[in-house]
Amino acid sequence: MASRVSHWWRERDKPGWRNFAAALGTLGFALVLALYSAAMAESGRTIFAALAAVLALAMAGWVAVAIVPKMARRTSLRWLLYQVDYRLTREGIIYLAAVFVIVLAAINTGNNLLFMILACLLAGILISGIISRVVLTGLELNIELPEHVFAGQPILATVEVRNEKNMMPSFSLRVVGTGEKTGGEILSQPVYFPYIPHDNFARQKVELLFPRRGVYRQSAFGIRTKFPFGFLEKTRHVNSEMELVVYPHIEPTDEFYEILPLLTGEIETLHRGRGNDLYSIRDYVSTDSARFVDWKASAKSAALKVREFAREDERRLVLALDSFVGPIGADARPQEQSQRQAPALPEDVRFERAVSLAACIAWHFYEARAVMQFCTPDMSTPMTAAGDIIYDVLRELACIQPQRETPRSAFLETLAAESEAFKIVITNQPQGSIPTSLWASSYFIFLDSL
Repeated sequence: MASRVSHWWRERDKPGWRNFAAALGTLGFALVLALYSAAMAESGRTIFAALAAVLALAMAGWVAVAIVPKMARRTSLRWLLYQVDYRLTREGIIYLAAVFVIVLAAINTGNNLLFMILACLLAGILISGIISRVVLTGLELNIELPEHVFAGQPILATVEVRNEKNMMPSFSLRVVGTGEKTGGEILSQPVYFPYIPHDNFARQKVELLFPRRGVYRQSAFGIRTKFPFGFLEKTRHVNSEMELVVYPHIEPTDEFYEILPLLTGEIETLHRGRGNDLYSIRDYVSTDSARFVDWKASAKSAALKVREFAREDERRLVLALDSFVGPIGADARPQEQSQRQAPALPEDVRFERAVSLAACIAWHFYEARAVMQFCTPDMSTPMTAAGDIIYDVLRELACIQPQRETPRSAFLETLAAESEAFKIVITNQPQGSIPTSLWASSYFIFLDSL
């Protein structure tokens, strides 16, 4: 017990406790002098009564001037600045109705017992408010999210609440998302903390799911409690500047599986025969050209063998997303639209499909360790390893918005100037506006085909 007391005393604010003890002792002695002054006044000794009263007032004034400011400077007043909202619960409504009934009964009957019961009921409301206020003070909130978040994929977030109070624990807390939300709500479900000891913290894992890409911002979170009696629900607001970028969904779609073989074939056609360094000798397959057959190796092994050359440019490509979708309700190719059996999807829906398809293509070539460049009308990455830029690409795809003004023809002309790399262009512009030189080295995906 002695060791616990000494450990407790080492962690305390010793000057503050000394000031408190001095103030308490001085005010206690001043109270004794005031009582002595009253006794002297009743016995007719006015001089002694006056001296005792003046001395008691002087001691109280000294405490007010010398000690109280020191104690106030050591006291944290942050709890006065907390923004707390109150909501009357169903239990609170029932309790107040019972108090109202007791009030009427006490007034009508004048029964002292009913007045005592009424006083106890009102004291319960007061105690509930004070305790819940203490529970919400001295709390710090921290929310940890993964660095990379994809739409439609659940993630695990960590919600930490730290109780910085020196002596009082906190009970029955819920962390909820409040305040202004941009893009969507980050914390969509409450996180419950039954007990947090003093000078300690508690953590909870929560699964979050973001249905769509974009930037999610939340201006505040709330720490909520009904402790101890549940009459009032108090919510303390914690300001936040949390911003979360949610990447597009990268699970391959039917459109991606349809396009991928065509992309692979186009790239191989463009780069076939490039490179002069012998890479390996392998077995012949039916799709190989006869000019690459190594007859000496075939004669030695009694099986057809082909020479495989290093292709320096085979994995260099440019992925371009044209964000122009046209005016609302307009279609860039009405004659093609009329031939369809199904009605056309809205431009925004097709644009979201285009963004998801671009993310799938970028992720595919990242896994293939390709050398890639990504372009939009507003940004362009360098031609480098896809692993170095993949998250820059996904971040741009998370934030990109469709453009409905005049299309930027210079964007496609800039792509046409790059003749060494194969280009994958996702656009909604009519075919007649595309530069002729771009067709030979590009594969086009039009939005109205998605």
